[in-house]
Amino acid sequence: MTDAPARRPEPARRTEALESLLVERGLIDPAVMDKFIKTYEQDVGPLNGAKVVARAWTDPEYRERLLAEGTAAIKELGFAGPQGEHIVVLEQTDEVHHVVVCTLCSCYPWPVLGLPPSWYKDPAYRARVVREPRAVLREMGCEVPEGKKIEVWDSSSEVRYLVLPQQPAGTEGWDAEALTPLVTRDAMVGVATVTSPTEAGP
Repeated sequence: MTDAPARRPEPARRTEALESLLVERGLIDPAVMDKFIKTYEQDVGPLNGAKVVARAWTDPEYRERLLAEGTAAIKELGFAGPQGEHIVVLEQTDEVHHVVVCTLCSCYPWPVLGLPPSWYKDPAYRARVVREPRAVLREMGCEVPEGKKIEVWDSSSEVRYLVLPQQPAGTEGWDAEALTPLVTRDAMVGVATVTSPTEAGP
């Protein structure tokens, strides 16, 4: 799979045409739209989720609340809003690897992950990860051992999922501030694991 399909899907072309028309008629400001998109991609996006994960790694009581009632625990850190009304948190373990998809469209927990990446919306990912998750994860660089079970979770307008990755070895005792930069968006979707700086290499 590639990050950008060779041919843009019909909804994307329609959206671009509508945006061009609204800009032409002076109904929207492209600079405002760009700022809105950047906010969700970078500021309201994966950094929020990374802070949630780092807090769970360093605070056992918070981790318990997060796994029991994800939406409320996430709101404790100030992250809430549209597309985040009901978030369930899935914990990666030595026995089970969780991965998230939305087979119908692209439901995604915006308050903690920002805008969904293009591959998440790609029909190929949406169809294949359900049928052959191990192969898809391998293609995306996430090798799940044969003995480990893979569970695929289908997001919807009623419930969205956030994956709590396993804390990488060698980072025990680190504080949340130091751990936050290690957590990636892909790890919180379940298509990657979190690596320590030594594992990632120079």
